[in-house]
Amino acid sequence: MKFSTADGAPALPEVTREVEGHIKSAVAQSTDTATNSDPSKVEVYDPRPAYFADLETKVRFDTITKAGDRYAYDPLWGTGRGYLDQVLRDRGVGVETIHDWRDVLFGGRSPEPDDEHLDELREAMRQRGCVLGLATDGDGDRFGVVDRDGTFITPNQLIPLLFDYLVESRGWKLGVARSVATSHLVDRVAESHGLPVYETPVGFKFIGEMINEDKIVLGGEESAGLSIRGHYPEKDGILACLLAAEAVAARGASLTEQLGEVYARVGRLESKRVGVRLTPDIVASLPERLAREPKEFGGRRVANVNRADGVKFIFADGSWLLLRPSGTEPVVRIYAESESADDLEVLIEQGRKFLLG
Repeated sequence: MKFSTADGAPALPEVTREVEGHIKSAVAQSTDTATNSDPSKVEVYDPRPAYFADLETKVRFDTITKAGDRYAYDPLWGTGRGYLDQVLRDRGVGVETIHDWRDVLFGGRSPEPDDEHLDELREAMRQRGCVLGLATDGDGDRFGVVDRDGTFITPNQLIPLLFDYLVESRGWKLGVARSVATSHLVDRVAESHGLPVYETPVGFKFIGEMINEDKIVLGGEESAGLSIRGHYPEKDGILACLLAAEAVAARGASLTEQLGEVYARVGRLESKRVGVRLTPDIVASLPERLAREPKEFGGRRVANVNRADGVKFIFADGSWLLLRPSGTEPVVRIYAESESADDLEVLIEQGRKFLLG
């Protein structure tokens, strides 16, 4: 179960512990193995009108409509159906929607808006001459974006790009929040605007707290979660996709072209994540391995070690490597970033050797 508090935020650990305590207490006091709900106590609620009205205050739909572009949308058989596409159609914007029906098996694959799952979206874009391909995951809280030439725009690229766009277009002079695993391209864009960066552990609940406190323009995670100032403090894939469409319409440039401008201003960074499955022996020795604080790592000088969530080695040249164990399976996720794609692969391999060697 996923529990959210009254403000729409994912519950913080202390809240979930309290809820778990109530559940355990209720189970201990109950003699029934199952109960039937009283139908009179079930409330039917359609959130769509209120959500659409709220989007009006966050997205400049007039800018999108004026551009006259067409979009393709893939809800991946999920709950985004009839939301992202409908709010655009209501304003006369052309949208080609695929996988627009309920399938409890999600087409036989995981409903993740990742690059490898969006080939049918690319084909729909090609056939209908779309400027963007937009996708949301099964529950609509994460995004996937494909540029007009078929290039997948990673979350690590879109988050700093949209932050840059919102600072420019809204004039908001607040900070930006990113998880410890998210690209430092965010930091470079923030520095170019003279704005602060807040680094959080992985988990959007920590970013949500900063939205509630009105400390940030935008908060995002490399796992494709994003929300902005004034929105509810939870990730929203529909909002992220609409802001990408707005940025393209307002700037009259593709996302790839906009990224090129950002890179020219602050420098390019390449990032990657892989999962490494561990043997029982390595799992047993993992705490000791991760407790090490080497002065050097694969010939790079370690400038700082961050233990906010896992172990993150930040090197003197600005590259970094994060080793973050899964809490549910014998897997360690390796995150890395460098200015060079070739060097990025070297970093990932060095991370594997650190874990397995």
